Amino acid sequence: MAQDSSWLPPGQFDLGSFPRFGLGKFARLPTLPADASELRIGGDVACPGIVGRHLKALTRVEQVSDFHCVTSWSYRGARWGGIRFADFYTQIAQREAVPAADATLVVLRGHDGYACSMQLHDLLADEVLLADTLDGDALPIEHGAPLRLVAPAHYGFKNVKHIAAIEFWRDSRAYRFPFPYPQLMDHPRGRVAFEERGRWIPPGVLRFFYRLLIPGTIRNFARMRRR
Repeated sequence: MAQDSSWLPPGQFDLGSFPRFGLGKFARLPTLPADASELRIGGDVACPGIVGRHLKALTRVEQVSDFHCVTSWSYRGARWGGIRFADFYTQIAQREAVPAADATLVVLRGHDGYACSMQLHDLLADEVLLADTLDGDALPIEHGAPLRLVAPAHYGFKNVKHIAAIEFWRDSRAYRFPFPYPQLMDHPRGRVAFEERGRWIPPGVLRFFYRLLIPGTIRNFARMRRR
């Protein structure tokens, strides 16, 4: 799947590189458990459990997608490989875990402790992947090994790295954006085209302050990567 690499969404600029990036609390590379390839399914489901080999049976796809960080930088033309979230949902989650019909809030949790929520409707789009390769190679830990979400229409903070669990909930009672970060940073949708960078504060204001954080965050993540 190709795309027009000349286009960037509102308020974004082309960084020209793809650094490991995120909230400072998660700058250190996680230590992955021996069973990191297994994926827990839980929440408002009839049969919570663990899947692993099931994922290997799903059809693999490759796509080229730009990555858009909420702080306003973008990286063009990343080539991702993995399985469509829609296939995971219909062929594994619905059959094995049996989520409640109204369990449409999906919480993705990483091995590093990060968690973020997505709307099930958004995750079922064709271009949303559970990815395990990047540019033809195994996904490096810097970018989310063993498995990460790739949701090109959504800002990077929704594209959870190091996925350990996927939960389907009727409401948000079991979810909170990672402490100590304020809830204003966690837009319920986080769609790039609509500049849904956060709650309550105009996107242009958030963009201005977020952009100031980019150089220091890149340096911090690079430093922690070397440790």
